[in-house]
Amino acid sequence: MKTKILILATMCFSMVALAQKNEIKAAEKALKGGDAMAAKTALEGAAGMISGADAKVQAQYHYVRGQVYADLAKKGDDTAFEEAASSFQKVLDIEGESGKKKYSDETAQRMQAITADLVNSAVEDNANKKFKEAADKLYMSYKLSPQDTSYLYYAANSAVQGGDYDQSLKFYNELYEIGYDGSGVMYKATNTATGQVEEMDKLQRDLMVKSGTYTDPIDEKVPSKKSEIVKNIALIYTQTGDNEKAKEAFKNARASNPDDVNLVLSEANLYYTIGDKEKFKELMSEAAAMAPDNADLHYNIGVISMEQGNLEEARASYLKALEIDPDYTNAQLNLSTTYVNEGNGLIDEMNSLGNSRADIARYDELKQQKDDLFKKGADVLEAALKDSPDNKSILTQLKNIYGAMGDNENFMRLKKLLGE
Repeated sequence: MKTKILILATMCFSMVALAQKNEIKAAEKALKGGDAMAAKTALEGAAGMISGADAKVQAQYHYVRGQVYADLAKKGDDTAFEEAASSFQKVLDIEGESGKKKYSDETAQRMQAITADLVNSAVEDNANKKFKEAADKLYMSYKLSPQDTSYLYYAANSAVQGGDYDQSLKFYNELYEIGYDGSGVMYKATNTATGQVEEMDKLQRDLMVKSGTYTDPIDEKVPSKKSEIVKNIALIYTQTGDNEKAKEAFKNARASNPDDVNLVLSEANLYYTIGDKEKFKELMSEAAAMAPDNADLHYNIGVISMEQGNLEEARASYLKALEIDPDYTNAQLNLSTTYVNEGNGLIDEMNSLGNSRADIARYDELKQQKDDLFKKGADVLEAALKDSPDNKSILTQLKNIYGAMGDNENFMRLKKLLGE
């Protein structure tokens, strides 16, 4: 009796194994015929007992299943990407353990193809503002191809654009932990047929230039993204109200990169955002010392000094910015405004004076000071106007100054220049 039962069990097992193989073959046939859904249905018939099959059958099953879901993904089913990737990974795991690598090489190639399809689909999602979907696909691409760390970087960017700060923070922290840098060189050349500048790998670019089909080779340096990553981590913490973690992020980053002026600027912006203007100004001054020829730094220091009422300091900063960039329009406008603001600061005292001889004398003295300050503000803009005669911001501010001074002749001149 025991022998009969054993024989019966063996026969049942053989029949199940045969059924599994038939289902897999049916799926392969349907897939070759372009009917991925029929192939999927056939595989579902074998799915229930595939875990009990031998390694060879399991590898074949997951290899075919990976192809089926890859085909479905290519035809627009975004949910199929993960199933395809999972099945292909199981092929590699199964054959890695068994030591029999019948499908591994082709599976690795198909995983590369899946990664490329995922990235292309993510690009399309980003273009359609489907940022969450794009972030998920790019992160999956990174998991499939961990050496391509740029996929993780772009996943974080997509998450930020979609407003998913929790996910983006997870990705940025992962980038920080793996030491992602992102710097490098882009190799470009101009297509002689189209006139378009194109990017390619160095070997291909050099060969194309030698062949004469491309000209004007350019090696364009791509700066490190470490500062940007830390800045984004801190900004996300700020966005979510966790300012202490944001400060800690900058502290750690600057300890590792003490000469990175961009980190100082980003930290300064954090303090500006949370309303600590003194710390902002301190950091901006530090950044200006690190990059003394950066006109924007001096301009921003001027802005905060002016907001704090330190007009002399503001003027010094605006003049420094203009020394570096003589055509810096905003610096010209704000430099002029420092004189106007100082002049306006005298008006309250003028209005408070009475009609005594001493008060009248004081009033005349203050009015002269105010007019002199307004004139200095006007002179700054008249000089700027020589190089930018059509700049409406300069023309408008200058008109308003002359109007406040009661200089009707110049006021009407500026109105005419503005076409009013």
